[in-house]
Amino acid sequence: MQYDVTVIGSGPGGYVAAIRCAQLGLKTAIIEKYSTLGGTCLNVGCIPSKALLDSSEHFANALHTFKEHGIEINVPTVNLGQMIKRKGEVVKASVDGINYLMRKNKIDVYQGMGSFIDKNTLKITPESGEEKTIQTGKVIIATGSKPSTLPSVPVDKKRIITSTEALNMTEVPKNLILIGGGVIGLELGSVYARLGAKVSVIEYTDTIIPTMDRALGKELQKVLTKIGFTFYFNHKVTGAVNSGNEVTVKAEDPSGNVIDFKGDYCILAVGRKPYTDKLDLDKVGVKVDERGKIVVNDHLETAIPGIYAIGDVIKGAMLAHKAEEEGTYVAETIAGQKPHINYKLIPGVVYTWPEVAGVGSTEEELKAEGKAYKVGSFPFKASGRARASMDLDGFVKVLADKNTDEILGVHMIGPRAADMIAEAVVAMEFRASAEDISRMSHAHPTYTEAMKEACLAATENRALHI
Repeated sequence: MQYDVTVIGSGPGGYVAAIRCAQLGLKTAIIEKYSTLGGTCLNVGCIPSKALLDSSEHFANALHTFKEHGIEINVPTVNLGQMIKRKGEVVKASVDGINYLMRKNKIDVYQGMGSFIDKNTLKITPESGEEKTIQTGKVIIATGSKPSTLPSVPVDKKRIITSTEALNMTEVPKNLILIGGGVIGLELGSVYARLGAKVSVIEYTDTIIPTMDRALGKELQKVLTKIGFTFYFNHKVTGAVNSGNEVTVKAEDPSGNVIDFKGDYCILAVGRKPYTDKLDLDKVGVKVDERGKIVVNDHLETAIPGIYAIGDVIKGAMLAHKAEEEGTYVAETIAGQKPHINYKLIPGVVYTWPEVAGVGSTEEELKAEGKAYKVGSFPFKASGRARASMDLDGFVKVLADKNTDEILGVHMIGPRAADMIAEAVVAMEFRASAEDISRMSHAHPTYTEAMKEACLAATENRALHI
């Protein structure tokens, strides 16, 4: 079979790339090694974790806030099996949707491991059955990532687990040890903290969510502490042992003393690494860097003409929506168009509650650059909408150029921050000033008024409601 473009990997980057190629009139195939499409995001990442986050948030509200809202119920209990079952149904519906989109766009789907024979010939090795080969003009590598590991922490998938296994727990831990204070760990930790677990976070650096504006990590730490998190910063994990019904994690504190942490389960969440196994990249000369990421140019093309790579296997943040933008970008580039991506304006989100989101430069980055800037901030405790919903934690922080007033970064922690950050992205794509946003009408009462107020605060300290 001869194709114009073949995509290896069906995660958000891969399936979006395939759809856009098909829309542009290119005969397209997609190869997926697993039995379901959607990659990590749909099957064991973004979608299932958000399903559990929503379920656990409903439980937390029933337990802690219903009475204040005037809703009298018996004390709620956790049916973890039903939560996991509903999560599975959400995943299935999402995967079914991708299958439909492949059929709708007349994209041929091949199940099996895809690998290179040469730059225009791909081998497909299914789990059972005969191997196939296909011919293709272009290839887009979109094979994603897998959880990173530590040599000192042997993952047994029973009590020492990764994010994948944490999505299918059969019991709520009494004491959960979380190695890593990044996005994935904090989201999963918050699921089980809401359900009653005590969560101990062992973090190598001096803050949680270290890639985001420091003010966000500081506020999130305060919020998570209230629901049962304890944080141990500047601790280096040196070992972990599953003794049957208990896990013991050893870590060195800042003074070099070895401390034992004991819990029912331990989630290793120290980031993710590119997944390029068994692609046979060496057969075509595609290079990877010291971190295992595929080397690409500004057009996301490897050193081999016609072979592109997108998403978690290349440089940049490991975000599903970043991969989607890159999938569209490569498809349009192949079709002769001239698309663009502004990587600075790809937002980052943490789906705890309150949610955390940021886009553009952090305050730490602006200081390091020596940039003259001003700050406007507005707390949700001063928001009428937040008072009505009892979501008083957090704030919106706007960073603007001191001389031109152009918005340089927006960082927020609060209710629906994951959705609200889109306003900041739009504003920054059009190079809006803080005053531009402050003079736009925002419906009242809404959470997004906090964005307007923060922009007012950045414009000659003109906030109205504080």
